[in-house]
Amino acid sequence: MSELISFLGPKGTFSHEAATLLGEDLIPYCTIPAVMESVVNDQCVKCIVPIENSIEGPVGITLDSLAHKYDLNIVGEVIIPIKQNLIVNPGCRLEDINDVYSHSQAIAQCQEFISKNNIQPHYAVSTASAAKSIIGDNSKAAIGNVKSAELYGLEILEANIQDVDNNATRFVVLSKQDTDPTDVDKTSIIFSIYEDRPGSLYHILGIFEKNNINMTKIESRPSKQGLGKYLFFVDFYGHCKDDIIKDILKEIEDNTYFFKVLGSYPEF
Repeated sequence: MSELISFLGPKGTFSHEAATLLGEDLIPYCTIPAVMESVVNDQCVKCIVPIENSIEGPVGITLDSLAHKYDLNIVGEVIIPIKQNLIVNPGCRLEDINDVYSHSQAIAQCQEFISKNNIQPHYAVSTASAAKSIIGDNSKAAIGNVKSAELYGLEILEANIQDVDNNATRFVVLSKQDTDPTDVDKTSIIFSIYEDRPGSLYHILGIFEKNNINMTKIESRPSKQGLGKYLFFVDFYGHCKDDIIKDILKEIEDNTYFFKVLGSYPEF
């Protein structure tokens, strides 16, 4: 039996594109917490959610949900190049367009094109819903991926209109299960440090250095416990079942106020 996989819908979004790389039995949900809850409640075996964009930065709701609400394991990652396109009705010309619709991140990623062509931007719930909303109106366009155009019988008038070419979004695959070690693993953790211990963060980062373990990412987020209090998200090479990584995780846990392993998974 195939595994049900949930994603942030609707169909035609970049999340849908990422989900199609995992399987065919896909179920869309309208929010990131709802996507995660589908796995917690055993409606789906796995889910995929965006965690960071190379231009816009971290996806806060994903990080906060993993930290505070859901005990799910990261078991994989998918990186999707973000190619934004101007989507129009068949036969529409650029000079016909007065308004453009898309998700707020897509609008932000295409500011130069929008400004240069004197088009009024409008926010939509998703790139796919934006595409659906312009059907039959040549004065309106949408910004999104090729799938959203195909889904609603629309056309790509201008391709790759994003301001920066090396735009990509990283997605993580979540499950109740964990993974076995491979030769190319990464581990993700969250921790918060004791506020009354000078050099606490420096000490934690030194644990990686003394064990010759390379960190691939460090990100801070408000802990929701007051101003100046933060959680740190760290990705590094190695699997939590490796002996050296076990020792590192134990030392970090002993020297932090809050600690959580988010999972170990093969690097994309």
